[in-house]
Amino acid sequence: MKRKIAVAPCSGIGKSLGAAAREAAFILAEDLRPDKTKMVALSLLVMGDGPAKLEVAGGEAVAIDGCKLECAAKVLACSGAAKVHKIAVFDVLRRHRGLKPEGVCDLNEDGSKLARAAAEEAAGIVDGIDGEDGHA
Repeated sequence: MKRKIAVAPCSGIGKSLGAAAREAAFILAEDLRPDKTKMVALSLLVMGDGPAKLEVAGGEAVAIDGCKLECAAKVLACSGAAKVHKIAVFDVLRRHRGLKPEGVCDLNEDGSKLARAAAEEAAGIVDGIDGEDGHA
């Protein structure tokens, strides 16, 4: 069986774009591409958890970050991912200017739409990775 692509979302607690990033990762891993992706807890990677790092090491990964600090992308790179593909929810919001995401625990409707849009962009990245490997 082919190795699944690791997905790590932002930890931006208290920020609506961080909440959208986390929701996007769940939409990607549970609904859109459950057979191709797996969630990896950013907190475990930050703490140097061995099993979590093994999930990432040497493979390709997708970081879904809420802001330009790119914390998830940086942690994936530091944890040994061979290549980190980045989705910035802030940039997705720019492409969907009519959305006004709000909420940190429960996103409003616009926040959920933003999360879905980010997840769909991430799914395109996953499909591209899978296609590069000849397994599309």
